Amino acid sequence: MPATSVDAERTYSDGRFTAREVSRTTHSKTVCGYFEPGQFIPVHAPDSDVTVVVQSGSGVVRDGERSHEVEPGSVVTVPAGEDRGVKAGDERLEAVLVTAPPPSDAEHDPVRRGIQNDEFEP
Repeated sequence: MPATSVDAERTYSDGRFTAREVSRTTHSKTVCGYFEPGQFIPVHAPDSDVTVVVQSGSGVVRDGERSHEVEPGSVVTVPAGEDRGVKAGDERLEAVLVTAPPPSDAEHDPVRRGIQNDEFEP
């Protein structure tokens, strides 16, 4: 199994959030997510569970119809098929996201469209 750290994977981009994949199996995928203020993963609903563990910063994690304000130490799990999204607040946000099973490429089409259209909630 790979071993790394949030610090070692840290990469930011001005254009969109950065997701650094650190592990993938047939059962799960783990990424470190780095968000500049206001950057986001658009709301989408793949057929996989996701757990978001906030390492630093603050923001919002969408969980179905609810929005959870998050800060360092927050843990939010969203079940498969529910709307989910992550958005940084007024500061950088760093989080570890674990999805099980890994979503398909097609399930990420809404994410690509949301980023292209600059829409958190399509």
